[in-house]
Amino acid sequence: MSGGDLTDMRGARFEDADLHGAVFTMADLTGSRFRAVGFHGVVMRGVEISDTTIDGDIEGLVINGVDVGPLVEAELDRRNPDRVLFRPTTADGYRQAWDVNERLWATTVDRARRLPPERLHESVDEEWSFIETLRHLAFASESWVGRTILGDPTPWHPLSLPWDEMRPREGVPRDRDARPSLDEALALRLEAMALVRQVVDALTDDQLDTRTEPLVGPGWPDEGETFPVSLCLRIVLNEEWCHRTYAERDLAQLEARGSRTR
Repeated sequence: MSGGDLTDMRGARFEDADLHGAVFTMADLTGSRFRAVGFHGVVMRGVEISDTTIDGDIEGLVINGVDVGPLVEAELDRRNPDRVLFRPTTADGYRQAWDVNERLWATTVDRARRLPPERLHESVDEEWSFIETLRHLAFASESWVGRTILGDPTPWHPLSLPWDEMRPREGVPRDRDARPSLDEALALRLEAMALVRQVVDALTDDQLDTRTEPLVGPGWPDEGETFPVSLCLRIVLNEEWCHRTYAERDLAQLEARGSRTR
């Protein structure tokens, strides 16, 4: 989209900004980047979209009168048949999903080991490095299984990594600058995965709809909250699937970087 006398706001940053009800008319957003942004109830008319990438949880996205959400989900399932297993409804289904998750991640880690160690600290397109991804997944399992299901008020390792936009919380680690080795990150990761294995191995169908005890003490999730056990485990499975997909995508880029330097 081109226009004449546009107000020049190129390079502007909107962080922690509440733009509810904002109106953008004759606005050129070419090259813009949106991270951790909510687009709920957004209406776009007369837009021009090309070469645009959207990653996230998408529901109710209507483009030119067509709800594309189910089409996207069906195509992703077609491309990755294992993906269906990560939406289980029974205790046996959760066990099967975790078995598959362990197998898939073992393959991804083997791929990462073939890269020089310093590559595993490199970011691709401003995303987390491979090491940071392992640290974040440990945080997710510790939070949603260790804290929420098993009741440990402070389950986090000092190297565990919350999402970047999380505001500081008492007792929750946030060392973005740490550079542990792959083996150190894996030790943390495997310890957190063992928490999930402990729960799914003992899981029964009746437990899936029961709610966790109210959380105690500051941290994440918030003190006093309670959740269905099935929701906690589904969140972990979703984190595992999505971040492995991202990791595989970025490992391909890191491999390409290596080939260009030889």
